[in-house]
Amino acid sequence: MKNKNEEEKHINYNRLQNEISPYLLEHADNPVNWYPWRGEAFQKAIEEDKPIFLSIGYSSCHWCHVMEQESFEDEDVTELMNEVFINIKVDREERPDIDKIYMDIAQLMTGRGGWPLTIIMTPDKKSFFAATYIPKESRAGLIGMIELIGNVKEIWANQKHKALKSADEIAGYLNKLSEKNKSKKLDDTILEAAFKTLLNFYDSENGGFGSSPKFPLPHNYLFLLRYWNRTGNKQALSIVEKTLQSMKMGGIWDHLGYGFHRYSTDSNWLLPHFEKMLYDQALLSLAYIEAFQATGNIEYRETAEQIFTYVLRDMTSEEGGFYTAEDADSEGEEGKFYLWTMEEINNILDKEEADFAIDIFNIKEEGNFLEESTKQSSSRNILHLEQSLPEIALRYNMTEEQLKGKIEKIRDKLYREREKKVHALKDDKILTDWNGPMIASLSRASSVLNSKKYCRAAKKAADFILEKLYSDNGELLHSYRSGEAGVKANLDDYAFFIMGLIELYEATFEISYFKKAIELNDRLIEKFWDNKNSGFYFTSLDNTDVISRMKYGSDWAIPSGNSIAMLNLTRLGKITARADLTEKATKLGEAFFSDVERNPDFHTQFLVGYDFLFGPSYEIIICGKSKSKDTEKMLNALRTHFIPNKIVLFKPAEESSPEITDIAEYTTNYTSLNNRATAYVCVDYQCNLPTIDIEKMLELLGS
Repeated sequence: MKNKNEEEKHINYNRLQNEISPYLLEHADNPVNWYPWRGEAFQKAIEEDKPIFLSIGYSSCHWCHVMEQESFEDEDVTELMNEVFINIKVDREERPDIDKIYMDIAQLMTGRGGWPLTIIMTPDKKSFFAATYIPKESRAGLIGMIELIGNVKEIWANQKHKALKSADEIAGYLNKLSEKNKSKKLDDTILEAAFKTLLNFYDSENGGFGSSPKFPLPHNYLFLLRYWNRTGNKQALSIVEKTLQSMKMGGIWDHLGYGFHRYSTDSNWLLPHFEKMLYDQALLSLAYIEAFQATGNIEYRETAEQIFTYVLRDMTSEEGGFYTAEDADSEGEEGKFYLWTMEEINNILDKEEADFAIDIFNIKEEGNFLEESTKQSSSRNILHLEQSLPEIALRYNMTEEQLKGKIEKIRDKLYREREKKVHALKDDKILTDWNGPMIASLSRASSVLNSKKYCRAAKKAADFILEKLYSDNGELLHSYRSGEAGVKANLDDYAFFIMGLIELYEATFEISYFKKAIELNDRLIEKFWDNKNSGFYFTSLDNTDVISRMKYGSDWAIPSGNSIAMLNLTRLGKITARADLTEKATKLGEAFFSDVERNPDFHTQFLVGYDFLFGPSYEIIICGKSKSKDTEKMLNALRTHFIPNKIVLFKPAEESSPEITDIAEYTTNYTSLNNRATAYVCVDYQCNLPTIDIEKMLELLGS
C-alpha cells in the first residue's frame, strides 16, 4: 500500500486544462506539472526556489510531438521535471512575443534555433540554458533529459551563483540588442545589390534559393517582380517563374486537396514537411496573383484559385476567420494522410486512369518517399510531376484543356477516397496577424479576377477580426478560439491587419475599412514606436510580462512587422497626404537600412517597401458613378495590369459630400469630366491633367 508521500508524487498538477490553445490542450494530460505563462508560475518558482523549465512549440510541430512522447509522457522524466523545475508550456503562435525573445536567446547561446524550444531560466525569466529538441537519453552528442535535469539540479543546489551570473549577462546583452539601431540614409543602389545577392543563392536547376531544406519565400518573389518591373531585367522575372512553376510541380504542393506544405526537405521541392500554415497560403497566393498580373500566364491564376479553394474549404471558420495550421502528423505518423501505395491507386482508379496517374504522378512500386528516420524508400509515394502540363499534353497528344480535365477526374476520385482517412489535427485558433495577409491576398484576387466570392470572404474575415478581436478601447487582440479572444496584440497583428484593410479598401472602396486602417496605424505608432531610435518594438509599451522589448526587421518565413509597417506607412501617407506618415516610413527604412545592406536576402519585404519609397509611385483618383460600366472598365484596367507602387482612391460622382474627402482632402475639387469616369494620375506628387481615356491613363502609369 502506497504511503501519502508516494501518492503525492503522482498527483497531476497540470494547469493547462482550462487553456484555449490547441497546442496547450494537447499537453493538458501530460504527467508534467505544466503551468501556462502566468504570474502564478513565477511566484511558485520564487517560493520554492526552483529554476523554470520553459518549453515552446506549436500544434503542427513534428518534433514537438516526438519530445512529448519521449519525455513529457514518460514517468521517469516527468517525475524529475516536477521535482526540479517549475514547468511552463507556451504556444509560440499564441505568444510570439515570448517565443521571439527566447529564440533570440537560444541563437545567442547556441548559434541555432527551432522548435521545440527548450529554455531553463531563473524565476525572474532570465535564461541560463537553451536547446531545441532534447531526447530522453543522451545520444549522438545530444544531452538527454535525464542527464540534463540531473546537471541542473546539481548546479542549482551547489553553483546557483554561476547560473544567476550567466543569466544576468545574457539578459544584459539582449537589452543592448533591443536598443541597437544604426540609422542610415536611404540609397536606391540597394535594390541592385539585393538582386545580385539573391542571384548568388538562386538554384537555377530547381528554382528557389539555397539547397535543402528549401522554404517558399514569397517576399523574395514579390521583390523580384518589382525589380523586373523597375529595370526590365528579364532574369528577375525568370527566377520567379521558374520557382513558382517548380514548387507547383513538386510534392510540396498538395496535388489533391491543394495548398502548399511548409517546406521541402530536399532541394527539388519533392519531399515536404507536411504541415500546412495559413501564412504560406496567404503570401504564396499573393505572389501567384502578382505573377499572373505581370505575365498573363493562366497557370498562376489557377494556382492562386486552388490555394483559395483549400483555404475557404478547410481553413475557414463559420464566422469567417481563418484557422492557423494543419498538422504534419496523422495517426502518429508524419505525412501518412498524403501518401499512397501503388496498390491503393490501382484499387481506386480504373486501369486506364491508374496507368495514367502512375505515369504522370511518378508512382513507383517501391515508393518514391524517403522515410525521414532511415532515409530509405518505403512503398509509399508522394504525388508530384516531373514534367510540366504542356510537356505531358504533348507526350499524350492532348490539348492542355483535355489533360486538365483528365487530371481533374482522377484528382476528384483520389481526393474523395483520401477524405475517408484519419485527418491531421487542425489548429483552429484564429490569429489576427496571420489573418491579415489572407485578407490582403483575397482582396487583391477579388480585384484582379473580378471575383465577388473572394471579396465576400475577405470582408467576412475582416469584419470578424473587428468584431471579435478589437477591444472597446480601440486596441487589437492577438488570438481567438472557442468564443474567447485574448493576448495583447503585437506589432505583426497591427501591421498585417492594416495591410489587409488597405487592400480591402482598394478592392471595395468601402471607406469604413480605410478609416479603421488609419485608426489602427495611429494606435500602432502611439504604442509601439521607438521615439529614440525609430522603428517599431514587437510588443506594446503596455505589455509588462516579458523581460525585454525587442525590435525585429528580418523577413524569415513570414515578413517582419517592421517591413510591412513601412509599406503601410508609405501607402497611407500617400492616400491621406499626411507628411508625418511618410516621414515615419522614411525613418523606419533608415533605422533598418544597415541591416538590409548587410543581408538583403533576409530583408526582401523591406526591399518591397524601399522600391515604393524610391519611386516612381503613383496616386490615382478615379471620379465616376459607382457601378457604372465606364467606371468598372477603368478600374479593371488598373487592376489587371501589374502596377505595384500605386494607391487607388475612388470618389463617387453621385455623392455631393463623399467621405473620401474627409480622409483625402485634396480630392475635394476632383470631378468627373463629361459625366464619365475620370482618372487623375499623379506621379511622385506631380499631377497630370485628368483623362477619361483608359489608354491615356495607362500610358501615364508607364503600362
